[in-house]
Amino acid sequence: MRYVIPAFAMVAQMASALPAQVISEGPDDVAVTIYRDPGREGGGGMDLDYLNGFALITETREIVLPAGAAEVRFEGVADGIVPVSAIVTGLPGGTVQRNRDARLLSPASLIDGSLGNRVTIRRADSETGAMREQDAIIRAGPDNGVIFETAEGIEAFQCSGLPETFAYDGRPAGVSARPTFSVRTISAEATRATVTLSYLSTGFDWTAHYVAELDEDGRRMDILAWMTLANSNGQSFADARLQAVAGTLNREAADDVADRYRNLSLRLNCWPRGSTRTGVRRRDLRSDPGPGIPIIVTAQRRSGAMMEMATSISVISTQEDLGDLKLYRFPERVTIAANAQKQVALLVRPDARFDRYYAGIAQFDADVPLQPLNLMFRARNVQRNGLGVALPSGAVSVFGATANRRMQLAESRLPDSAVGELVELAVAPSTQVMLSTVRGEDSGDANEWRLTVTNANSVRAEVEIDIGAQTVNLDIPGRARTVEREGRRYWLVRVPGEGERSLRLRVLP
Repeated sequence: MRYVIPAFAMVAQMASALPAQVISEGPDDVAVTIYRDPGREGGGGMDLDYLNGFALITETREIVLPAGAAEVRFEGVADGIVPVSAIVTGLPGGTVQRNRDARLLSPASLIDGSLGNRVTIRRADSETGAMREQDAIIRAGPDNGVIFETAEGIEAFQCSGLPETFAYDGRPAGVSARPTFSVRTISAEATRATVTLSYLSTGFDWTAHYVAELDEDGRRMDILAWMTLANSNGQSFADARLQAVAGTLNREAADDVADRYRNLSLRLNCWPRGSTRTGVRRRDLRSDPGPGIPIIVTAQRRSGAMMEMATSISVISTQEDLGDLKLYRFPERVTIAANAQKQVALLVRPDARFDRYYAGIAQFDADVPLQPLNLMFRARNVQRNGLGVALPSGAVSVFGATANRRMQLAESRLPDSAVGELVELAVAPSTQVMLSTVRGEDSGDANEWRLTVTNANSVRAEVEIDIGAQTVNLDIPGRARTVEREGRRYWLVRVPGEGERSLRLRVLP
């Protein structure tokens, strides 16, 4: 009698078989889109010790699938991968199961994965100094100290005072040499497939930094913006297609699905020979590796002064709308190195026109004979002023020239500025344009004050003095020019070169 096995039963048999392993060592092509830390205040810098932005990473990989069940291992993904966000497309049989390896290869994970198993210890002979090998069994470790047993007895690792290290026959199960994400699939036949892996990853951030060159008349600036991006993952992304997103994104992430790869710390506890109760010496291998435990530093964060204004920028980003956000796309491929920062040109705006003015706040509680006013620059973000593009938040370095020397005038902050909004830059307190606030005679319940602005420059100064909230009851002479803006009242005055202007007002109850 002949039996016919239904097709679905054959598939079930294939799925139950031990899957073949297909290892993809790295992507053939990768795109990285970096989102800023949504909790960072406008214009604030990155916290390099805790990058709270994230990235959308899309990798294209070509793999060879056998017929039947297979486990496809995507090696070299970002440390901060959020597994639940991962999407795999291009597998002929689809995805049956997804996994992320929990631990990375390290001295601690090797010992932890070898507990109770036989390893080889290499150590220097106490008499000859020659290296010798012998079998050992790891009995305890790594958190509370590493204990191993040989034919000579039970000892604590690296406590003999002589070099010694372990050698392992293989990598323990569940320990990966590189961050790895794996899926299981079933293919009806052997085939070559182009697979796309997309996922979110923590440990990224970016910020803008503007370098502004002020011209001689003090009203025009050449502006160059750099994007500084940071990657705190241990994985590099070579020749990546880079994009960055500006704007405030509503983000709610659960810690239990976005945790980093587990990396145990290895502690070595030793005691003097002949005693197991006193004199314990501890060493934390995260800061002091000791002999036999090599630590390789692949990259290092750096900081320093901003790069000089470039005389020619040939490659800059293009700006696109992404809903209410802004997307910056870079035409050249960029290598985003592990545990490092990189700067790329964001935008160039030569000959941007700004209004120059001085600003201050009048305080009606005590006499202030001399108060420096702040030199400010302001412009509407429109094309006729040489701007007309969305300006992401960041630091602003303002430079000017004096006696043929380039000098830094200010380090300011710029919040996100949309097209059409006012852009304001605070440069520095001025010693040439000053405000004095002097109390006059009181009449009844009203307090009289005299505001005087002096200008020691040879050119006219435009001045704006904040004289209080709109709710404050003031008696101001009709000839004084005032404006109301965002709940505040301002006195606007033009002060001639080497001259002064005054305003008498009364603060009413």
